[in-house]
Amino acid sequence: MRSQASRLSPWALVALAACVPPGSAPPYDAGAGDPTLVVPAVPQAPNVLKTIWEDNFERANLIQDLSMVAPALAANPIVTGPGADAGKPLQDASTSAKDGGLGLPLAIPAPSASARPVADPFFNPLGPDWNPVKTNAWRIENGKLCGKAARNHGVWMTRPIPINARIEFEATTDSAEGDLKAEVWGDGRSAATTVSYNNATSYLVIYGGWKNTIHAIARLDEHGANRKEIKVDRDSDDPREHPVSVAQAYKFKIERSDGKTVRWFVNGQEYLNFADQSPLSGIGHDHFAFNDWDAHVCFDNVRVTPL
Repeated sequence: MRSQASRLSPWALVALAACVPPGSAPPYDAGAGDPTLVVPAVPQAPNVLKTIWEDNFERANLIQDLSMVAPALAANPIVTGPGADAGKPLQDASTSAKDGGLGLPLAIPAPSASARPVADPFFNPLGPDWNPVKTNAWRIENGKLCGKAARNHGVWMTRPIPINARIEFEATTDSAEGDLKAEVWGDGRSAATTVSYNNATSYLVIYGGWKNTIHAIARLDEHGANRKEIKVDRDSDDPREHPVSVAQAYKFKIERSDGKTVRWFVNGQEYLNFADQSPLSGIGHDHFAFNDWDAHVCFDNVRVTPL
């Protein structure tokens, strides 16, 4: 007797093949997910990442802070180019002391959005690959991407990532509160709108959250009842239960290879996984971000690998 598949027409076989999510991994690389979950085909952005992408946050000639250019602007308060009268002095720099105390001319015209180079570090010191959302809490410090008191206003990678991908990076903090946080498969533009971050668009991976008392993976709501968590116990024999240590570099790996299960590793050891009945994937759930509440945190050596 012929199998059911052998009785299907060639066109039906093509249709079945089209239902496989792009980038799906074979069973041996699927991780610890629930094999009963069925993942429907999901459209992806046309510019979704297809090759390995990396950033080590080494920025040449980067203007980190407005104070770095204050002496030059104050000494030569003349602007030429679009939006300025060439050769016309700007207003006296001394009058700008009340505007932040930097002693800068107040009349520096801002170029229009269309006139600004995409990679102009003066307007986005993080570069064109990162989008901080409604915050100035993020900056480059000594070759690392660092934030403090971001209050769940993250910095999103601008390139969309595929449904199945591996995200690796290093994370450190100089705070005893820990709170190393990343968002995966979110919309690339959202941030907290209240004190409680219960309206995320992503999975949230939190190492040493809630003042270094919990490690967790959450879906959309970091306080949600369905979050997977490990309670911190500094005296435990299980290293996964230890708190985040000050100044220690941790190697994170977050991956999804089966379209449905998010797995999280620290220093090569799997901490938690989240098998999702309704996976966050495709357009609207195809970006990665770093986030933070209050602690000073830094991230480095990001590598995203499509699977």
